[in-house]
Parts: sequence; C-alpha cells; structure tokens
Amino acid sequence: MSGVLVLDRRQTAAALRADAVLDAVARALVAVARDEVSAPPRIAALTPTGLLGAMPGYVPGLGLAAKLVTVTADPGHPGRGFHRGLVALFDEHDGRVLALVDGESLTEVRTAASATQSALALAARPGLGRVAVVGTGAQARAQLALLATVRPKAEVTVAGRDPQRAGAAAALHPGARVAAGIEDAVRGAEVVFCCTGATAPVIRREWLAPGVHVSSVGGSQGPELDPGTVRDAVLFAEWTGAALAPPPAGAHELQNLSPGRTVTLLGCVLAGDHPGRGGDTDTLTVFKSTGHAALDVAAVRVAYDVALEQGWGVRVDL
Repeated sequence: MSGVLVLDRRQTAAALRADAVLDAVARALVAVARDEVSAPPRIAALTPTGLLGAMPGYVPGLGLAAKLVTVTADPGHPGRGFHRGLVALFDEHDGRVLALVDGESLTEVRTAASATQSALALAARPGLGRVAVVGTGAQARAQLALLATVRPKAEVTVAGRDPQRAGAAAALHPGARVAAGIEDAVRGAEVVFCCTGATAPVIRREWLAPGVHVSSVGGSQGPELDPGTVRDAVLFAEWTGAALAPPPAGAHELQNLSPGRTVTLLGCVLAGDHPGRGGDTDTLTVFKSTGHAALDVAAVRVAYDVALEQGWGVRVDL
C-alpha cells in the first residue's frame, strides 16, 4: 500500500497492546545490552520553557524509527509538565516513511513497559508484592494501566500532591488505593514506581525497607531519588549513557558516581547474562530510566503492525 500510515492519539493508544509492547521492549533492551542497536545519544534544543529532543534508532528485527519530543512545563500547574511529539517509522531497507504516530501515548506506554520489565526481573518477590506508584500525571496513569493488565491482583497504593488526581489515577487499577502521602506509600512498599516531573528528590532512603526495588522513570528536569538511595542501591539502567552522558541524555541521579560503581544494563538481566538480584532479598535495587530510542522503535513497530492488522489510520502522500 502506498502513502504514510498516520495514527491519531486514540488509534496509537489502542494499537499499543500491552503484551506485545512488553515483549518488544524486552527484545529492544536485550539488543541494547548486546550492542546490536544503532542509536546516538539523545540531543535537545533548549528553550526558556523546556526542550525539543530528537531520538533516532535502529533495532535489528524491529526496525528504524525516530522520535521528536518536546518536554515543557505546564504554566497553569507549577511542578507539572508535558511530553508531546511524534514518532516516525521507516522502512529499514529503502528508507521509505511507513508511519507517523502520536509520540505522547507511545512514550507513556513504552516507558511503563520498561519499568514493569525491571520490576518483574528485579523485585524480591515474583508477584511484586506491595506496590507504590508515586505520581498522578500521564506517566503514572500509564504505569497503573499496564499494572492492571499484568498484575491486576497486586496491592497498589498511589501517592501524589493532589488527592483528587491520585484518586483518579488509582481508579485505573482494580487493587489500588490512595495513600495518605508519598512517605506512607513508599514505607509500606516492596516495589516503588516513581513517575513524576520532579526537579528535586521525592524519595528518601530512610523510607525504603530492605529488599525494595525502585523503578524511577521521571525526573527529566532533576533527580527523583535522593543521594542516599542511589548510594545504597545496586543500580540498573537501559544503556551505559544513563551514567556516562550528561542530562538530558543521561540521568541526573547517575552523574558523578563514586569510582568503581557499576550500572548494570537491564537487558543483561532479561537475557540471563546477569543474575540481577541473584536471590538476595535484602538488597535495594534501582532501575533508573532515561528513555532510549530502541524502546520507541519497539513500540512503534507494535503500533504499526496492529494498525495494519486492524485496518486503522489514514494514508497520506508525503
């Protein structure tokens, strides 16, 4: 068929089937760990209110794609922000543009998928145990929606600054309730998903019990985790640049680590090349996500394949 397949926000979200995205993201993370991916560090043009980032990538077996994404503050709600953009999928052989999809919903789902894969691989208990989701924005909602699919019976608490928004987010998971506050949610959790737009830490080391796994996917503008949490944890990330590259490509929390500190790639754990937690139920583990173009490639491939199967979208001659 000729023309570029264009999916709107609703169609993109519907085409990102949870099981398929989880599988594709896992494949992409393994490919990153095995150095099979071509993806330069993210670049960004900075503005007074945020940034425009560009993330191209090629993953063998999944495809060739690029994302343009803006990260800006919400002027009407201090402390909140927007992630908007688009993702283009290309034919890896002849360079044709195959599809354009909504970047916002795709980013939310693929980020939730990588965070979930980290928890499934690194949590002390196979069933995840008690889960806390910190945040009430779009990324927290995506995380809760994905957990509702893969762990609908989990005991989940949701915490944020706005109780009304926390309640709306909690409604996305059948086993979720609203916590009295972030500290209350985190102190009782075995797995913590931190999904905020923080510019300063919202998680404190003294709140975390032995054996907790923390998945931190927010903090584009600053650290979500305090230095004590990073100091005491066994660290995992999507790619080596999370620690070696400065923000916005790298993670705020992983800058200037002590000599000898190791950041293990999550793909090594998923591939069975690294033991991860290794049966130790007392170790604090942290997965620090910065996002990676390989994850966008994985998700847009799923969206494209599902849309073709279902006959969704419109064709545009570009």
